[in-house]
Amino acid sequence: MQEKIKEISSRIHELRELSDITEEEIAKYLNIPVETYQQYDTGEADIPASILFEIAQFLKVDMTLLLTGEEPRMHIFTVTRKGKGPTVERRQAYKYQNLGPNFIHKKAETFIVLVEPGSTDPEHSMSSHPGQEFDFVLEGTLKIKIHDNEIILEEGDSIYFDSGYDHAMEAVGDKPAKFLAMIV
Repeated sequence: MQEKIKEISSRIHELRELSDITEEEIAKYLNIPVETYQQYDTGEADIPASILFEIAQFLKVDMTLLLTGEEPRMHIFTVTRKGKGPTVERRQAYKYQNLGPNFIHKKAETFIVLVEPGSTDPEHSMSSHPGQEFDFVLEGTLKIKIHDNEIILEEGDSIYFDSGYDHAMEAVGDKPAKFLAMIV
């Protein structure tokens, strides 16, 4: 996984420099300390998926380019077969599978997210990102903490929220929670 982090960081670094954007500018946009961004830029630290999404927006590229090094080409439709979307393990607690990597000019990013039980501490894994998010629970039970609220979602339940507010997800019980996430 460390090699993949380095590859993604290298792409971000190169795109940032080609765009003549400083580390300070992108850190300010992301609302994080410059030192934290520098760790992302050099591959010393894992980049949360929400930050990766924001970086792609800031650099005006598709997230797929950052993940794979390839530009999406499909403009009418794209099919992602079961288990075949590029995976992103941006944090140890969450495993993401990108569901629409090859569609160009997407208005949303879609993922299947797997959260293992006991793998998260919602108090310390809170994140936020611009836009809105829709999550639909496919399997298991998911606890979502958002803006001083805790919501329990069971299989078939969904939530739509302003993802600019700090939020975190946690699998409840002894089984993983699997959900469809759409970031708009």
